[in-house]
Amino acid sequence: MSHVLGRSTRLELPLAVRGEGLYLYDSTGKRYIDASGGAAVSCLGHGHPEVRQAIKDQLDKLDYVHTSFFTSEPQEALATALVAKAPAGLTRAYFVSGGSEAVESALKLARQYHLEAGRPERRHIVSRWFSFHGNTLGALSAGGNIARRRVYAPFLFEARHISPCFAYRGRREDESEAAYGERVAGELEAAILELGPDSVAAFIAETVVGATIGAVPPVPGYFKRIREICDRYGVLLILDEVMCGMGRTGTLYACEQEGIVPDIVVMAKGLGAGYQPIGAMLIAERVYEPIAAGSGAFMHGHTYMGHPVACAAALAVQQVMERDDLVANVRRQGKTLEAALIERFGNHRHIGDIRGRGLFWALELVEERATKAPFAAELALHARVKRQAMARGLLCYPMGGTVDGKAGDHVLLAPPFIVKEPEIAEIVALLGEAVDAAIGEVN
Repeated sequence: MSHVLGRSTRLELPLAVRGEGLYLYDSTGKRYIDASGGAAVSCLGHGHPEVRQAIKDQLDKLDYVHTSFFTSEPQEALATALVAKAPAGLTRAYFVSGGSEAVESALKLARQYHLEAGRPERRHIVSRWFSFHGNTLGALSAGGNIARRRVYAPFLFEARHISPCFAYRGRREDESEAAYGERVAGELEAAILELGPDSVAAFIAETVVGATIGAVPPVPGYFKRIREICDRYGVLLILDEVMCGMGRTGTLYACEQEGIVPDIVVMAKGLGAGYQPIGAMLIAERVYEPIAAGSGAFMHGHTYMGHPVACAAALAVQQVMERDDLVANVRRQGKTLEAALIERFGNHRHIGDIRGRGLFWALELVEERATKAPFAAELALHARVKRQAMARGLLCYPMGGTVDGKAGDHVLLAPPFIVKEPEIAEIVALLGEAVDAAIGEVN
């Protein structure tokens, strides 16, 4: 009997015992190809010798210090490395233990920034439905994952939510992509005016939406319009790149492809590739300056922030990525994955949309392509796909609630950046079998 309170009290999970490259092995010896990197985490694959060695070396030197007493070499080096590659103007790094903590930190920083700048009336957060910003209460409040919010609704602070930029579900047939992007971006301006132009502290959004609706990129021009609105009304722009950043979509920072620079960007999963728990936010110098000139302290903190071993692991991950030019491989193999998915699923009667960027792709499953009608929520088709995939030795990342928080199913793929063409072929072939078998169960 397990004494662990796991994610489900009904499922008996296999016991993972070893990881090597793209593959994980359980205690029976069964091999699984990790086509989702867990939850888009394991960007270098498993067991990378240089990252493992960096962790061991750091443990031999320094295991832990509290950041109220010391900084450390790995923290300083990682901050320098991230800022050097960041969009212009992002100059300060803050390291925590994961994405939820990074988002929570960004929300708090936005409030303190306005307070120190003499704008205490700025208190509102605007975000988007179907975003996922984390599971801490602040991050969950800002997020728009309906199912995850439902249980804890009485505990959440009131954030204003607007529509996501989700062209497959939201764009009208008579509407161009540009017009659609303008329309949904305009909801931000409307929300700011309704709340009071001087009362909004920040707008937060995933640059490419991740788990909740599956690898949804914005239409061209959407984020430029968002940046203009934020600038017009003095609202900070926070971009959540916990899942889509650190090379996942084909550039180190996903916002590079949008031609904008946020005031705060948060990251986590691909930062440390799963070798140690770590998350971070990078902030613009203009956000840092009022705090440095005012109270001189960010009124926030965690016991394990700036952890030397976690920072050493993340630094090694980033160094391997740069040396081996893995972001270029993301772009190259991303095209291979896109083509393979289109070939296998482009004419599939139950695949409504194939979408993504880089090595970040999703299939949306529908009962009827012409109407985009989803399968009934009670069928839990996404869970069936996961079971069928695991039975075949494939790890993918299916989710439900894609359409309205209850109905709708998609499958997310986020293979490690080291993936090659034969492995992509294996992933797509196994996924095809799993999807067809799962649909066969309900038809």
